Amino acid sequence: MTRRDSLLAVLVAVLWGCNFVAIHVGLQDVPPFLFLAIRFTLVAFPLVFFVARPQAPLRSVLGIGLFMSLGQFGLLYLAMAIGMPAGLAALVLQAQVIFTILIAAAVLGERASRRQAIGATIGTAGLAIVAWGFHQDAPLVPLLVTVGAALSWAIGNVIARAAKVPSGLSLVVWSALVVPLPCLAMSLLFEGPAEIGDALGNFGLAAWGSTLYTVVLASLVGYTIFNRLMASYPAASVVPYILLVPPVGVAAAWAALGEVPSTLEWVGGVVMMVGVAVATVTLRRREARPAPSSPAVVPSSPS
Repeated sequence: MTRRDSLLAVLVAVLWGCNFVAIHVGLQDVPPFLFLAIRFTLVAFPLVFFVARPQAPLRSVLGIGLFMSLGQFGLLYLAMAIGMPAGLAALVLQAQVIFTILIAAAVLGERASRRQAIGATIGTAGLAIVAWGFHQDAPLVPLLVTVGAALSWAIGNVIARAAKVPSGLSLVVWSALVVPLPCLAMSLLFEGPAEIGDALGNFGLAAWGSTLYTVVLASLVGYTIFNRLMASYPAASVVPYILLVPPVGVAAAWAALGEVPSTLEWVGGVVMMVGVAVATVTLRRREARPAPSSPAVVPSSPS
């Protein structure tokens, strides 16, 4: 990856890390499926009338909307609503890194380099350390639901990589159309008209702030950049950067929500960042200049 694209990948990680705090804030006033329906309605409209349809098969756009948007965030919002802490959610969701590399290898034939595989393994080990630090306070059901969200995100990553859509924004906007109606149906079924009416009637400043962050920064900015990178580079080159999301998410949850990381969580965060460096940073060596030859000697051609 170029230096510019590497910095953009880091920006995405920061935006997504802070997004868990924004989601947590919004879920205090709005039930999960309704909140998700509102978010993706605003992602899609009115931009869908001004952004051209992505240059990809309809099945790819629907698949990305189904797995990367509806599946990932439907399960994530549900997990956080039933007790998954924001910092831990940021950590566990990054199981998508390994899922993505494995699925891309199986479906697309992309083989991670040895260095990328080692880096992803180190990053996953760091994730395991952090999860171990949290495990006594993490209910099993929210944890498993979050792992399901990670798997859904990974499938969406691979579909986006295979589609190779040149415009990340068009893919974000048009795939968002998949989300609102199913989420509204689930909201009516599981949350009920009374809870929906109460949430809409008390949609305050915190809910609006959370919605604007998730719509503009996390979705339109973050996923536009991320989808473009996934279309331009092998999945194993892009996805390890997202291992930076957990330390950002833990720090944001600590600062905003008082979720204080333990020593193990800090150690795990450092290990994850080392894994990112191993998987993504290429050390360039300056080529040694050949010793000057005598004018009477003609260099031979390489064999």
